[in-house]
Amino acid sequence: MPAPKKRFVTAEDLYSLQQLSDVRISPDGGHVIYRLQRVDKKTEKKYGNLWIVPTAGGSPRQFTRGNHSDSSPRWSPDGNTIAFMSNRADKAKPSQIHLISFGGGEAEKLTSIEGEISLIGWSPDGRKLLCNVRKTDADVLEREKDENKKKLGVVARHYDRLFYKMDGYGYLPKERTHIWLVDARTGKGKQLTDNPIFDETSPTFSPDGRSIAFVSNRSNDPDANPDHDDIFTIPADGGKLRKLETPVGGKYMLSFSPDGKWLAYFGNAGEHEGYKNTSLWVLPVDGSQAARNLTEKFDLHTQADVITDFGSAETVRPIWSNDGKSIYFQAAVHGSTVLKRIDIAGKNMTEVIGEGGALGTVSFDKSQKHVAYFYGSLYDTPQVHLRELGSNTVRYLTHINREYFASVKLPKVEEVWYKGADGTDLQGWIMFPPNFDPNKTYPSILEIHGGPWTQYGKFFMHEFNYFASNGYVVYFTNPRGGRGYGEKHSKAIWGIFGGPDYDDIMKFTDLVARKPYIDTKRMGVTGGSYGGFMTLWIVGHTNRFKSAVAQRVVSNWVSMWGSSDFNWVFQHWAKSGSPQQGINRLWDMSPVKYLGEVKTPTLVIHSEHDHRCPIEQGEQAYVALKRGGTETEFVRFPEEPHGLSRGGRTDRRIARLNHILRWMDKYLK
Repeated sequence: MPAPKKRFVTAEDLYSLQQLSDVRISPDGGHVIYRLQRVDKKTEKKYGNLWIVPTAGGSPRQFTRGNHSDSSPRWSPDGNTIAFMSNRADKAKPSQIHLISFGGGEAEKLTSIEGEISLIGWSPDGRKLLCNVRKTDADVLEREKDENKKKLGVVARHYDRLFYKMDGYGYLPKERTHIWLVDARTGKGKQLTDNPIFDETSPTFSPDGRSIAFVSNRSNDPDANPDHDDIFTIPADGGKLRKLETPVGGKYMLSFSPDGKWLAYFGNAGEHEGYKNTSLWVLPVDGSQAARNLTEKFDLHTQADVITDFGSAETVRPIWSNDGKSIYFQAAVHGSTVLKRIDIAGKNMTEVIGEGGALGTVSFDKSQKHVAYFYGSLYDTPQVHLRELGSNTVRYLTHINREYFASVKLPKVEEVWYKGADGTDLQGWIMFPPNFDPNKTYPSILEIHGGPWTQYGKFFMHEFNYFASNGYVVYFTNPRGGRGYGEKHSKAIWGIFGGPDYDDIMKFTDLVARKPYIDTKRMGVTGGSYGGFMTLWIVGHTNRFKSAVAQRVVSNWVSMWGSSDFNWVFQHWAKSGSPQQGINRLWDMSPVKYLGEVKTPTLVIHSEHDHRCPIEQGEQAYVALKRGGTETEFVRFPEEPHGLSRGGRTDRRIARLNHILRWMDKYLK
């Protein structure tokens, strides 16, 4: 019998595709636990359960069940118990810690803490669980006790701090995030830190379990001095804090060496220099030496930065080798995320898992003979991979969405290296329609990433595949200003958005336009966030594109100052000072200044609960285009935050894709 004809990618496929995350190998290396998220099309709700797969071979099996959200699985040191977060007990309240025996049985609710819990992991002796907790505000608890007050909702919000909201979360509570220990037998919690102004993050146990290290910004006003993070230790049973001397700069993801004498962490040195690489640092716990940057000379960004609309690649803490002589860490390189190993002298670095895809959660067994990890590619959603250290043998332990990929004909992708506007080597990709004929000409869509300090790369993008499957050549690149190509590359646009980045994007557009299969009269452009800024910048500076869709845009840096959850920080990105100090510089970098006579038909898409690029940014762009006589429409998504395209309600994600395709079809077909 002939093989069944394969179909093309559709927007509705978002309902059937499952997302994988939280990959963790057992201490003995025998099994891997992970989370799978699915969508209920009828209710539009997303549910997540835990699955187990043996490392020696065999089929995965579902470990937890039910229509709720299970996440953050953590193996106990002996491998007999798994702690995880779940809202199964009360879906109206934040998730609580649950325990389940690896041998089977029902999950048992361990905690009843009134607040938001982030489960970090087990104590070395397996008796306690380390957590970050942000308690529920007292006025919220009081309101929930009174049905009438609960029904009426919030009367007013009162703030006295600079940062008072966060995209994807909403308006921040008054309570701060603190360190707790939870007894793994009784569920009783003990709060180790408390302060109305300071948060404590990235806690980690020392190997002997006697102390906990953490990060906290204890400046007079942490919101006004966001780069003033410090590292502290505290006895595991509570007590006096001890500060370790480190350079000024952001710090996170602490990790003790096996002998407890050193701490590794990710961070950078300096204030208000967001273009800098995040580096791997080490410092002695006894304070006998200064902190050392191990990766600076290698010009690496030590984060799992690569964009997708289908499950993010998680950055994990630095992982020490068992002998304490070297450290494993992730890095963003040329559209991939990789795993590297460096000695603690910072002299010798080797590659463990190289370029080719997006490496997320990394997890070693106790012997460090095996490493399990999240890994996605251009042609596959993330899977659980297993590698034996010292060997190039890689095994796929999962085949999530196997039936889907067997049923669809994916577009092919070509990687392209080219010279940017200043002669820099730049990387891009061209995606072709599934039934591509080189003798025909096609309409095209240029996709521009957000950030800007991140990267496109070798990671499955449903959106790109959808547009290509509808007859478009889709092309995307990493112009100067992104990650993965060194610090000079990322610094190039610091204070000059719309300069080197615009020039590089136009160079790539020129390259693609010269291809014989491109119809230069049918070229479109789209992007979101910083990509939305650049889309507006493009239509305000050139008429070469015949259709544009500007999403979750930055249109006006002047009004963005103070209205975004990033608040006043943008003055450093623009090197302008505040609007009172540098309004002309902010205005000159604002796309809305140039939207008076735009010829390119431009659709504006924005989410109404976007706190990163507030809805007023989209409103200004739409009105400026409309008043300027540009063919334009405005599509607004209620209740959605900045990340609609990645994690929004599925019917809204589909509607967004269809609006973009409708607009492109109208002017390019």
